[in-house]
Amino acid sequence: MALSILRYLIFFLGLIFYGLGNAIAVNVQYLGLHPWEVLNVALFDRFGFTIGTWSVICGLVLVLIAFVVDRKYINIGTFLNALSIGPIMDFFLHLNILPHETEHSWLNLLILLMGIVITGIGGGIYVAAGIGAGPRDGFMLSVSEKTRLSVSWARIVVESLILIIGLTLGGPVFIMTFAYTFIQSPIFQFSMKRMRSYITSLEQKRKGQFDITS
Repeated sequence: MALSILRYLIFFLGLIFYGLGNAIAVNVQYLGLHPWEVLNVALFDRFGFTIGTWSVICGLVLVLIAFVVDRKYINIGTFLNALSIGPIMDFFLHLNILPHETEHSWLNLLILLMGIVITGIGGGIYVAAGIGAGPRDGFMLSVSEKTRLSVSWARIVVESLILIIGLTLGGPVFIMTFAYTFIQSPIFQFSMKRMRSYITSLEQKRKGQFDITS
């Protein structure tokens, strides 16, 4: 029971980091954003609401599609992810305490890199918690399975299409859009492995305590 609660706490900690990182990146969006955020910002600029609201809407649309195509990748974590990251991002943006675009490109680049790193850490943390894949990950896993493409190629195809749609709608695409994944992925992997090791060590300690008391 205690470990289950801990997993959910770790999961939400990861979502908070992820939303925070996205919010930081949005403040220097002219350098380029991740394809999904390019789409969210484009929809916000075109139709209003908030960037976080569009993140929720897009996430729920993907959940609906994945539900029709292959519902095995949908669970409680998928819905929590879809409904949480957008509002968390909006919350941080509303606070207006995050670093904003400056006159210095090198400083703006550092701000964006900070956002990318925090997002990568957050993604690794919430995935390591084992509560479930996010709507975008679940959707790409469904695409991979149905098309027999590797997960990597499915991600490339899906995110390329999203990028084209976002660009067509006027989203912020620039050089860092194409560097985003290359920077974020190794940070994500490192974060996920470290957190999984931490959770595993806690489970082993608890199992050892249970064996002793029994």
